[in-house]
Amino acid sequence: MALDSEKKQVFKVVGTRPARPDGIDKVTGRAMYGADATAPGMLVGRILRSPHAHAIIRSIDTSAAEALKGVKAVVTSADFGAPEDESIRDVQDNCMARGKALYHGHAVAAVAANSAVVASQALKLIKVDYQILPHVTDVDEAMRPGAPVVQADRAFENVAAGFSENVTSQCEFGHGDLEAGFAKADKVIERSFTTAATHQGYIEPHACLASMTPDGKGDLWCCTQGQFHVRTVCAEIMGMDASQLRVTASEIGGGFGGKTTVFIEPVALALSRKSGRPVKIVMTRDEVFKATGPTVSSSMDVKIGMTKDGRITAAQARLRYQAGAFPSETVTYGAQSAFAAYDLKAVETIGWNVLTNRPKEAAYRAPGAPMAIYAVESVVDELCQELSLDPLDVRLKNAADKGTKSSYGPTFEAIGLRATLEAAKAHPHYTAPLGVNQGRGLSCGFWFNFGGNTCVSLNINTDGTVGITEGNPDIGGSRASISQMAAEELGIPYEKVRTIIADTNSLGYNDVTDGSRVTFSVGLATIEAARNAIKVMCGRVAKIWGIDEDAVIWEDGCAKPSGPNAGSFDPMSIEEIAAISANTGGPIAGHFEVNADGAGVSFGVHLADVEVDPETGATKVVRYTVFQDAGKAVHPDYVEGQMQGGAVQGIGWALNEEYIYGKNGLLQNPGFLDYRIPVASDLPDIETVILEIPNPGHPYGVRGVGETPIVPPLAALSNAVSRAIGRRMFELPMSPPKLLKAMSQKR
Repeated sequence: MALDSEKKQVFKVVGTRPARPDGIDKVTGRAMYGADATAPGMLVGRILRSPHAHAIIRSIDTSAAEALKGVKAVVTSADFGAPEDESIRDVQDNCMARGKALYHGHAVAAVAANSAVVASQALKLIKVDYQILPHVTDVDEAMRPGAPVVQADRAFENVAAGFSENVTSQCEFGHGDLEAGFAKADKVIERSFTTAATHQGYIEPHACLASMTPDGKGDLWCCTQGQFHVRTVCAEIMGMDASQLRVTASEIGGGFGGKTTVFIEPVALALSRKSGRPVKIVMTRDEVFKATGPTVSSSMDVKIGMTKDGRITAAQARLRYQAGAFPSETVTYGAQSAFAAYDLKAVETIGWNVLTNRPKEAAYRAPGAPMAIYAVESVVDELCQELSLDPLDVRLKNAADKGTKSSYGPTFEAIGLRATLEAAKAHPHYTAPLGVNQGRGLSCGFWFNFGGNTCVSLNINTDGTVGITEGNPDIGGSRASISQMAAEELGIPYEKVRTIIADTNSLGYNDVTDGSRVTFSVGLATIEAARNAIKVMCGRVAKIWGIDEDAVIWEDGCAKPSGPNAGSFDPMSIEEIAAISANTGGPIAGHFEVNADGAGVSFGVHLADVEVDPETGATKVVRYTVFQDAGKAVHPDYVEGQMQGGAVQGIGWALNEEYIYGKNGLLQNPGFLDYRIPVASDLPDIETVILEIPNPGHPYGVRGVGETPIVPPLAALSNAVSRAIGRRMFELPMSPPKLLKAMSQKR
């Protein structure tokens, strides 16, 4: 399954830009999203949420709601069991508060009724007796001894002494002698940074339809990035065998990591089981902001030493990530990512996960990496300014390369960082003149990429066309890229292939669509499934011709004799072989299952030009270019879209977006009116430069591209703004009031 020979890497279908297979359905409104699912006798589900940031639930009286005409079921935490698996229990307790409401918007009860009006009335009739507790929403305050404890007894033993119980885990990475490294530096800079929590901003709210039957079987339709994960979690919570719960993923109106989670599905299943009717729950936008996972907010310290010629001698980071009310591993990814772009002899990163009275965090593309790399790249840029060094040359001098021992442990294989930096340096953007009040920023970015569990079934239809069944929701063009790879391998036109997404009872287990894994791992499995089908077809033809199987080869969609010694036979096309399949052994298919590795890490470089209005503090992005190694761009349109989309989300994160909590611990801006994401008029044309340094772990050299583009924008924009205003910024977002304050202060 490794990279095929260079001779093989001449493609006919891969690398082209065919029409997207979901385009017509989506622009005409035919596509079925989560909220579009219906069922006969369906009830409407609604959830009652805590008005407090932290409170003991003394009692819940649902009798009046249950007595209301049209109400068919009411559930609370008492209607759920107690899973032994701690991670499942956290999901369950996040879906429905058990004993305590841990954040503003935490679910405490739910109803199912004949109509939305009746369901809303029923929520108002539920009486909850709360004992309000002290709360904490800031990560640094939550770490201090004496801080309100969000959840007791959740800290691992490796957490250093001196912190509150809210610090649940600690991670450390690095190597070398830091003290000696800093002693070699001509300049050492140490800075502190903060980033706000930001939401993924998907347009489609969470929605699901659940149907439980009296015999204990269940069906669930939902918008998700991973129907198999939803099945695993919900079956565990509901006390069901996984085989008895079928989960079907709808089309998805945006996810970006935020729909790798379970929030409302167990509630809908419990209401359906209790009422005996299908139950549909659709979150409001207010609920999405209050109760679904934003990314973590952070507080970070970074110290870097550099010689006057630009060599980094030592680097150190301290990362404090608030994960909301439940433990998280995101800080580990941040700590591993922080210095991954550099070849360092002395490096250390320590990270802490911290509980706060906020909603449980969720992935937002490359989870944890954008914040850590923002802090690191900001200090690198400041060192370049202090030492009068070119920021691109400095990064080239220190860039990780093949054979580099990474800051988090492994030794890199073939990577594209140096190539992306060189492409950025050669690009006209880097030397273009800047105007008044403008600045240019640069940042590297990194993500690990993953492979994971994947199962694909490829079926040759009797007319020679191909149907592919795979198990990962398409959130970035995977149906097109998988069809392209199948067409490439089989030697047939792209239009002859159709790829669909299976429900959980139709295919083996597939991991969640995240971590930039799908085009890599499902593509790899598709190629192998196609090769299996080709082997079957060649075997059938060998029997027809009366020759050995290894005397038949596959080229351009046909079985052919391998050479003159194999005999003189006319090629048999896939259409001809399929047409007679019933007489040669039956249906022809190829299957492949794998826990894929070799995904290959991903690097990118972003250049950003901004203009800051000195009177208002408003920032305008005037030019933006993304450089990224795709390994092999299977469908370049989709690759460019991923690169542009990540840049846009990073622009919002850097300049405007943030969760704002009041002193009372309540979220102040739960809607797009007050939580402002970028729109088209806020953005320049985002130029993309795709590099292709083949990933040796994939037959076609593919590496994932979806995570990395959100990593560099935070630092690139902060560096650009800092240079434009002549003052370093250390806090995100860089909203106009913050910039006006910075510009009014002396350097």
